[in-house]
Amino acid sequence: MPKLTRRKLLGHFQERDVRLCELIETAGPYRLAPVAAASPFRHLAEAIIAQQISSAAARSITGRFTGLYAKSIHAKDGFPSAQQVLDTPQDSLRSAGLSAGKVRALLDLADKTLAGIVPDTATLNALDDATIIERLTAVHGIGRWTVQMMLMFQLGRSDVLPCDDYGVRRGFQLTYRKRQMPTAAELAKFGVRWSPYRSAAAWYLWRAVDLARAGKWPVTVRDGARAKPQLRVDARTPKHPRPKRRSRGPK
Repeated sequence: MPKLTRRKLLGHFQERDVRLCELIETAGPYRLAPVAAASPFRHLAEAIIAQQISSAAARSITGRFTGLYAKSIHAKDGFPSAQQVLDTPQDSLRSAGLSAGKVRALLDLADKTLAGIVPDTATLNALDDATIIERLTAVHGIGRWTVQMMLMFQLGRSDVLPCDDYGVRRGFQLTYRKRQMPTAAELAKFGVRWSPYRSAAAWYLWRAVDLARAGKWPVTVRDGARAKPQLRVDARTPKHPRPKRRSRGPK
């Protein structure tokens, strides 16, 4: 697949979304570089372990979890197989620091992996996005957002828009100067115009939040004590003069 560049994105969006183009120009090159997961089972197991805890805590618990299988010659790269997880007593899994809910999710993931519902990497790569979401969210504890992150950051799918993601919704609010963040349904409807590069649009909306924290977005110019949005007008964007105000009084 050819590398997706900022120039290509600007060319695609220039007649569809002026404000997104302004964000792309401000944020810089597109740097989403997918990193393939070792296997769907391992990736989702690590995602379950990391849910609702800090990165440091996740690394610690993952280390204790894999340590349960350190002496096993069947643990590939130190990570257990689905069958090994199913064969592990729940008390042992809990001793690694896993909550009862995460133990249940890991066991369900292992069971559905052995049943073929969670496929191997080659099979997964051949499936379309909707089918992957449907199959993987059948696992207890795996939601749509988790699968969408996998589609974007491990499988490199180009047309994923995680509408429930807070950062994406906040980035949209900032970029389009909205008083409130859009609902997931509103963002999904608006985002149709970004297809087939909705993953890139989401990535840049995340960058909008980063830029806002640094005071660099939205782009503004000073007018006395007020700050007004500064929108670059593309040469292809028509300028519409404001109509003169007409009196509603009797002539």
